[in-house]
Amino acid sequence: MVIMTDRYAVIGNPVAHSKSPLIHAEFARQTGESLSYEPLFCELSGFEAAVMRFRDEGGRGLNVTVPFKLGAYELSEHRTARAESALAVNTLTLGHDGIGGDNTDGAGLIRDLTQNLRVALLAKRILLMGAGGASYGVCGPLLDQKPVLLVVANRSLDKASALCRHFDAAHTRSTEMRAAPYDELTGEQFDLVINATSAGLANAMPALPVRLFAPGALAYEMVYGKATPFMQFAQREGVRTADGLGMLVEQAAESFYVWRGVRPQTAPVIELLRDSGK
Repeated sequence: MVIMTDRYAVIGNPVAHSKSPLIHAEFARQTGESLSYEPLFCELSGFEAAVMRFRDEGGRGLNVTVPFKLGAYELSEHRTARAESALAVNTLTLGHDGIGGDNTDGAGLIRDLTQNLRVALLAKRILLMGAGGASYGVCGPLLDQKPVLLVVANRSLDKASALCRHFDAAHTRSTEMRAAPYDELTGEQFDLVINATSAGLANAMPALPVRLFAPGALAYEMVYGKATPFMQFAQREGVRTADGLGMLVEQAAESFYVWRGVRPQTAPVIELLRDSGK
């Protein structure tokens, strides 16, 4: 008897650096699920064709990384509320009923914050830096935690305001939400500050004022694997820091659950990645 192994992949450009194959291999080993998971490089102009080819070859699902999350959103024939909120898709399910699109980034962030880092978000004051795709992916789930305040700071106030309008229309809120330029944050304090910009990849950071952190605050950097200038700034300010490795593993676990209906344990995988320096 031939046992068929379900095929999954992460699609991106670039994609060779992705930790997703290792993460999903650990999830499969841990849960006993029979699947394969591979990196899938895609030319910038060939995303739809690559997805269709993978599906026609028997592929069951794809994680989608930069720069294809918007393309995945447009290609999805039915989308979850999370995908509609984020206006982007990072998880495609290739089924008999068509192509399903989901976004697990926000769920990954919330699980890392609340389960791994033990941060309560109810009635807290949150600063979210950046108004790009990463912020759209996490803003709805952050609002669902009912913080008292969510400020979106960005160099372009128009982009931050547009993000706030999108979520103002999409949520019934008990949260004050507003946009602000960085130079208007002086004198404010926050319990959680999230860097959703890509500045850390270039060893830069947004222009934050000092004394921005409330006592006991957490500075959360979505970039992982390096001590970014934002994390160094927060450490000088005397607050706890965390990088985005936990979010990476948690959003992968959410994708695994969407596909397989089984929720893997994430703590051993996070520990494995940290210990190996991968």
